[in-house]
Amino acid sequence: MNVRIEESWKEVLSDEFEKEYFKDLSGKVRQAYLAGGVFPPAALLFNAFALCPFPSVRVVILGQDPYHGTGQAHGLSFSVPDGVKTPPSLQNIYKEIKNDTGKDIPHSGNLENWARQGVLLLNSSLTVAKGRAGSHQGWGWEQFTDEVIRVISSKKENVVFLLWGRFAQDKANLIDESKHLILKAAHPSPFSAYNGFFGCRHFSKTNKYLTRHKLQPIEW
Repeated sequence: MNVRIEESWKEVLSDEFEKEYFKDLSGKVRQAYLAGGVFPPAALLFNAFALCPFPSVRVVILGQDPYHGTGQAHGLSFSVPDGVKTPPSLQNIYKEIKNDTGKDIPHSGNLENWARQGVLLLNSSLTVAKGRAGSHQGWGWEQFTDEVIRVISSKKENVVFLLWGRFAQDKANLIDESKHLILKAAHPSPFSAYNGFFGCRHFSKTNKYLTRHKLQPIEW
């Protein structure tokens, strides 16, 4: 099966693309895009992988599914394109970065710069129907993205996994903690950020770990 994904990811995930579940998933996704009202735009479906090739991955931030409002989703978890209002969860992420590192809060919610530095902004489901959060959960995306996490864990070393909220934390069993750093906190949503996301200092902790292992820190 010819999947249009960045070449290094195509290589490490090649077996997954031949599995029956992925063929079924591809058929569902293709039909959904033909019918319309699916985010992100088809050209940006694998944007997280395009901007962060497999050899570059140093940090993984796991989201649940794409934003379901018009113009918001562009294939990166928590991120929105330039010119789109910064969503509440990302506003809280920026607040924590400022409190943790002193960096000023950006005007844009576009996190492409993080991705290009080696931050894989991965949603568990890669597509969603307009106005219907979680609408493509159970289609097979979770099986695929779980394999992405396993491949990173098995084939790389000293990657930082930021798991925010119970959904993301349930993925910890896919990660070999003996050779990677797992940082857990509450989700940055306004409903839960005060329950442990604020004050988690994950951004400085990430950079201290990367520096300790002679890896380039992230410019948050």
